[in-house]
Amino acid sequence: MRVKLAYGKTGLPLELDDTLDVTVVEPVFVPALADAAAAVRAALEAPIGSPPLRELVRPGMRVGVVFSDITRPAPNPLLLGAVLDVLDGVPGVDVVLFNALGTHRPNTEAELRSMVGDAIFERRRIVQNDTFDPATQVRVGVTSKGHETWINAELMACDLKVLTGFIEPHLFAGFSGGGKAIMPGMAGQRTVLGNHDAGMVGHPKAIWGVTLGNPIWEEVREVAGQAGRTFLLNVTLNRDKAVTGVFAGDLDRAHAAGCAYVKASAMVAVPRPFDIVVTTNSGYPLDLNLYQSVKGMRAADQVVRTGGSIIIATRCSDGLPEHGLYGAILRESRDPRELLAKICAPGFLEQDQWQAHVQALIQSRADVFVRSDGLSDDQIRAALLRPCRRIEDTIADLLVRHGREASICVMPEGPQTIPYIA
Repeated sequence: MRVKLAYGKTGLPLELDDTLDVTVVEPVFVPALADAAAAVRAALEAPIGSPPLRELVRPGMRVGVVFSDITRPAPNPLLLGAVLDVLDGVPGVDVVLFNALGTHRPNTEAELRSMVGDAIFERRRIVQNDTFDPATQVRVGVTSKGHETWINAELMACDLKVLTGFIEPHLFAGFSGGGKAIMPGMAGQRTVLGNHDAGMVGHPKAIWGVTLGNPIWEEVREVAGQAGRTFLLNVTLNRDKAVTGVFAGDLDRAHAAGCAYVKASAMVAVPRPFDIVVTTNSGYPLDLNLYQSVKGMRAADQVVRTGGSIIIATRCSDGLPEHGLYGAILRESRDPRELLAKICAPGFLEQDQWQAHVQALIQSRADVFVRSDGLSDDQIRAALLRPCRRIEDTIADLLVRHGREASICVMPEGPQTIPYIA
């Protein structure tokens, strides 16, 4: 059996003996829209639960258009181009573009050009959110969970916020897209830390595909509501990163429609847990670093048996990365058990602890091996994980441990497919 894993920009071939007990889990393939640009324009004219975008804009208004950062494969030129065409049709509208970084590093000029296109980059003002600088933020309230809400001040000064992005299952927020453009995208660090603390991330409903009852998603939605008037433009993508659906309009109704659409194709039932699960982080740009690749581990964790093994193939051209505290938090613990105890200790609250928290939860159930050309074996070990230079060899070693009859699950597209036990 030969399978191509989503890995970096080129993919990674995996060849397995046909006599092994292998199940390949992939998303239902949804073909690309015949004319994505026309579909986006149509959605802006006939949105869900909202007047058309052009009717929401008045001369003299200031409009903030929020877009995803380099770690997301959102079709920014398509989305921004369509929105700007509408806004430019209204005289006197001041438009500012906002790069929703959350706690990620700033994007370079070259990255911004590649993300939005040269024409938009050169003609428009782009503000990159700085979650770490309180001077750039304004306090807008307190959530029902008691967390202070701080949002980028320039965005809050806008009369209308147009939130762009794409929807896919999310490892602890249920689904991406929607209000996540505001929180964590344009929020201050205090707000992100509160939403991502150990109690929130450790909640049993803070998982793939769950919104109602998920404390993280519910607070994301609440913070987005505190930001003022919004208009949503989200798309769905297939494994080729091509647009399969467009969902525009009211934040709640449009996002809910997009989530239902994604759930039907991206969440796949399997009959049993597996001894060995091979996964990815969906290739470039989603596998830029190990921090992001915890998503692929979390997808595999859905169906690995307790005591089983996960192998993740992730390029990690951006390393751990070195920015942020994810790597430091991992290096300060001797093993996943100590890491989990540290994060869950009363009063512990640090940037990026959420990703280390999820990793520790996964490793409390299964061993995790990492196949990466961007990380050295020492870096992988320092991250409390096990290096894997060749997946076929690691599987052969695991078959000695688990037995030749061990069940193997291969998830070539990683978290673009979210398996669950039926």
